[in-house]
Amino acid sequence: MTRLSVNINKIATLRNSRGGDNPNVLKVALDCERFGAQGITVHPRPDERHIRYQDVYDLKEVVTTEFNIEGNPSERKFIDLVLATKPDQVTLVPDALGAITSNAGWDTIANRYLLTELIQEFKAANIRVSVFVDPDPVMVEGAKICGADRVELYTEPYAAYYFENRQKAVKPFVKAAEKAKEVGLGLNAGHDLSLDNLRFLKQCIPWMDEVSIGHALISDALYLGLENTIQMYLRELEL
Repeated sequence: MTRLSVNINKIATLRNSRGGDNPNVLKVALDCERFGAQGITVHPRPDERHIRYQDVYDLKEVVTTEFNIEGNPSERKFIDLVLATKPDQVTLVPDALGAITSNAGWDTIANRYLLTELIQEFKAANIRVSVFVDPDPVMVEGAKICGADRVELYTEPYAAYYFENRQKAVKPFVKAAEKAKEVGLGLNAGHDLSLDNLRFLKQCIPWMDEVSIGHALISDALYLGLENTIQMYLRELEL
């Protein structure tokens, strides 16, 4: 079964735009779980422009499904947050300071020693570690060498070329996924996945453990309602 983890960053962005507590991030997270989501994902950034560090502490107290914290571990502040809250999973993402959104995976070869030390620290706290990578078997194998438990494939290129040629778009992701299975890594995927392209990815890579979806799902919910939208995404993952 491929689990659906809902990224609630966009909810926090909407809340922060008015400076109050509407919509309430905790309530939305609990509603997502109640409506069938099997996980909650947050991606706090140093400027706290959407998810705030305090949100992470608060969510840890109420989330009952899998809790996944994404982020760049270049700042000790992020590492300490993860160690203090002990989520089920931390996803290490090399997003640049000030980036609108994540736009590339790790070079797990060039950053081998950095990643190995970080992964050891998180795993010593019994936190599963996933490394965000491009669909490159070499980078996938590098993550295994660093000690990661899983990789998360950066799926923006797949989504960008899906309508042009979906068979060609998915091909490198299948190869990377096969390498992950070969070396014994769990497999996640995320970025720009939507109701348009999710089912085909699942058909081609049925052994995915988890997909993390935020922007498209929250956007769809504006028209379709949150409960209905989550159910629609879950149906796309059924095979």
